[in-house]
Amino acid sequence: MSTDTAGVQGPTELRRVMGPKLLLLFIVGDILGAGIYAVTGQMAGKVGGLVWLPFLLAFVVASMTALSYLELVTKYPQAAGAALYAHKAFGIHFVTFLIAFAVVCSGITSASTSAKTLADNFTGGLEVNGWIDGTPSSGVIVAIAMGFMVLLAIINLRGVGESVKFNVVLTIVELAALSIVIGVGFYAMTRNGADLGEIVTFRDYEDRGLFLAVTAATSIAFFAMVGFEDAVNMVEEVKEPNKIFPRTMLTGLGIAVILYMLVAVSVVAVLTAPELKNIADSEGRALLEVVSKGAPDFPIDRVFPFLAVFAVANTALINMLMASRLLYGMAKQGVLPRQLGSVLPGRRTPWVAVGFSTVLALGLIFYVTRDAESNVVANLSNVTAFLLLCVFAIVNVACLILRRDTTGAEKNHFMSPGVLPAVAAFLCLFLAGPWVDRDPEVYKIAGALMLIGIALWVVTYFINKATGTADSSFEDVEGLGG
Repeated sequence: MSTDTAGVQGPTELRRVMGPKLLLLFIVGDILGAGIYAVTGQMAGKVGGLVWLPFLLAFVVASMTALSYLELVTKYPQAAGAALYAHKAFGIHFVTFLIAFAVVCSGITSASTSAKTLADNFTGGLEVNGWIDGTPSSGVIVAIAMGFMVLLAIINLRGVGESVKFNVVLTIVELAALSIVIGVGFYAMTRNGADLGEIVTFRDYEDRGLFLAVTAATSIAFFAMVGFEDAVNMVEEVKEPNKIFPRTMLTGLGIAVILYMLVAVSVVAVLTAPELKNIADSEGRALLEVVSKGAPDFPIDRVFPFLAVFAVANTALINMLMASRLLYGMAKQGVLPRQLGSVLPGRRTPWVAVGFSTVLALGLIFYVTRDAESNVVANLSNVTAFLLLCVFAIVNVACLILRRDTTGAEKNHFMSPGVLPAVAAFLCLFLAGPWVDRDPEVYKIAGALMLIGIALWVVTYFINKATGTADSSFEDVEGLGG
């Protein structure tokens, strides 16, 4: 992020450089990325031709939650996000810690998902170009995913600042990759006379019934819709945020869901019903298979996997930067071990926080891949969605509670309509519940990650109490992550 060190603004204030166009590109670029590559195959394996419907339903729930975020970010224009809103609403430091650490864990699990998806597409690109013989073993793919996580840590340690111009380039790459999938789908329709009736055909591959199957697919689709909440971290760099933030965020969500639904239609147009049933086994290669089959006469499939790699890598880097930054912020606030706040003397990067988040990510990948039958992408993406659904439910409840607060709030801020935050909270909790038939491993992983955080908090509490250096309470929630 850039800072203005001259003029009327103080050296600690961020320069407001983002207008509606740049903000829109940031939001669209943050939502797009690993999600669509990771979940499309899973969803098709649950609902068949109706794969577009869960994207639409996830968009509705995400948009309701986005309205709550908009009310809160325009009321409290500080770049601290969910932890700040929970702290203002409940005033319980431990709850604030749980929300902040859940966001950290969601970033790590999302990056781990991205790493596996990247490895799938990278090896797929090598295979389709004839640079390797046959599909590599699962061990090789996992090694590539882990190697990528180590590479991210090295980049993170060197110090990578957020650049709006760089985000524009990455967003264009992401749009190009998805446009290829959509183009291939419509090409297949014109060439083969695809049966468009399949688009409205529900196929109950897992014998769940329409409601439960669509609910389960929607909870999965939510992974592809997240990212909009990161925009609140840019609020201090946006011109007239109360004016442009609401319409820009909702426009970004709308663009994303339209692209996702077009991708879903393309998948159905290219693949047969039996192929839709089995596409979940392809994990991160699902869209690559669609491109390869849909346009066999064109070399598009030789380029597409590497565009996907670029888009997915950006998602992972942002996730790990966010996670290490939040860990560093919590350590500086005295709610995590102070060692996590250590920085490299030259680079001034939080090397312990980077190392800790990387070790957690590597451990996740190793744990999930120890079972050869496990769907790595499905499990890790579901953990991310589950954690964020819980965080979003809290944010929606906080939105309702904070409507009574007028202290330090901006005047004429955006308001989410009526009781919509309550509806959004209910829907988030519903999609987070066990009735969506998640793999039990998802809850085990999420629970284990949160227990690690709680254990660190307890250790820090007793160290602080023994040394008298702090009281394990947040000193400055507004500055968390900064």
